[in-house]
Amino acid sequence: MERTITVLIVDDEASIVESLTGIVCDEGYAAVNAGDGEEALAIIDQEQVDIVLMDIWMPGIDGIETLKRIKELYPHLPVIMISGHGNIDTAVQATKLGAFDFIEKPPSYDKIVLSLKNALLLSQLERENEILRQQTHGHQEITGSSVLVRELKDVIERVAPTDAWVLILGEHGTGKELVAQAIHRQSHRSHNPMIEVNCAAIPEELIESELFGHEKGAFTGANDAKRGKFDLANGSTLFLDEIADMSLKTQAKILRILQEQKYERVGGSKTLSVDVRVLAATNKNLEDEIKRGTFREDLYWRLNVVPINTPPLRDRREDIGELVAQFVKILSAKGLADKRFTDQAVEYMKQHHWPGNVRELKNFVERALIMSPDDVVKSELVCQMLQISGSSGVLSGGQEDLTTTSDESESDDEIRNDLQGFTEHFTMLNFKEAKKEFEKLYLTAVVAENNGNISKTAEIIGMERSHLHKKLKSFE
Repeated sequence: MERTITVLIVDDEASIVESLTGIVCDEGYAAVNAGDGEEALAIIDQEQVDIVLMDIWMPGIDGIETLKRIKELYPHLPVIMISGHGNIDTAVQATKLGAFDFIEKPPSYDKIVLSLKNALLLSQLERENEILRQQTHGHQEITGSSVLVRELKDVIERVAPTDAWVLILGEHGTGKELVAQAIHRQSHRSHNPMIEVNCAAIPEELIESELFGHEKGAFTGANDAKRGKFDLANGSTLFLDEIADMSLKTQAKILRILQEQKYERVGGSKTLSVDVRVLAATNKNLEDEIKRGTFREDLYWRLNVVPINTPPLRDRREDIGELVAQFVKILSAKGLADKRFTDQAVEYMKQHHWPGNVRELKNFVERALIMSPDDVVKSELVCQMLQISGSSGVLSGGQEDLTTTSDESESDDEIRNDLQGFTEHFTMLNFKEAKKEFEKLYLTAVVAENNGNISKTAEIIGMERSHLHKKLKSFE
């Protein structure tokens, strides 16, 4: 069931408010009223408003100033200006500040209705564009045809059309975010963008403000009221990644929202209602976290309506060929050379344990595309990068002779050629690009060396865990 469109009517004339309210309600919309600009801004901060009908001449701050503030805080909220003292200069000024339309009093029923519908249509188009941007920016389907992937897609197809809460479990890099995106795309909420929160990347002191919003003056630095992620996800889906990293206090508030669909902002006393579907993910064993006292058992049972396990890559190695082809396609679209991996190179990749799972594989493919001097990524390079001895007898009967790919038999000339290719690649970049690419190569390699353990890696390299997590997410 779709949420009713809410129209905020801002005017100090009771007769005009009554007339506009009648028009709005006759069209099937909900109406809320404000007598001045300050009250209008407070309502927009507190409630989800879809469109504003506002007079220009009002006590306190006038409509032009209020329009300016609305556009600063909520640039995509359509505002229709109404005035009985309008002139061309005022209309031009309002339009320049972002007003959708300018209507003179007394407002014509037909003109109000037409303007409302056009403004809502434009707003809907902007939301659809945002969804398309969200889906195309880094969007990737769940790739693979193994039994485990087919079972995963089947579960997603069954749970997506419902409003059931889903707990997505799996190791780092197994694609938990892709599962959440797939569920949202196949749900009846897909007309709105999914809101994502990485709980591990937000400092503990800011997580409540990020999720629930805050009132002006709630804490030092809270100069304005702010809507939280739950408010922004109203009518849509909220994906809480790394949910086990939240404090017990925040978990208690999440539990209340799941139970009642109600919450208060930080520093506020007004109870707000939302219609949000929550998808949560973690790489931790929540039953173990419950025993340690770091995760609420009641929240676990609330979230665990439909548990989905994302399989590690080592359990679905037969998908590696498809994944490699998909990554090559994605990376070549971003500017890397369109190369292919030989069959034997892929076979050697299937022998690797892949502690970082699909994320590690993607980074490996990118690194191999960069490092390969040829149009084909050969098994020699793959063996070298994975530290596999080609004479180990793992494979036989292929097109390539791999008996001389071991570290012991590789010549000094080959090493120098690899280093020269590596150097030439980086000297073609500017300093900023080279630094970013080296950071990616270095950090992904160290994470892989530590079997995907982010905390251990952060400790070894002397970096804050949250900072390392943000860095790794930016590489995806």
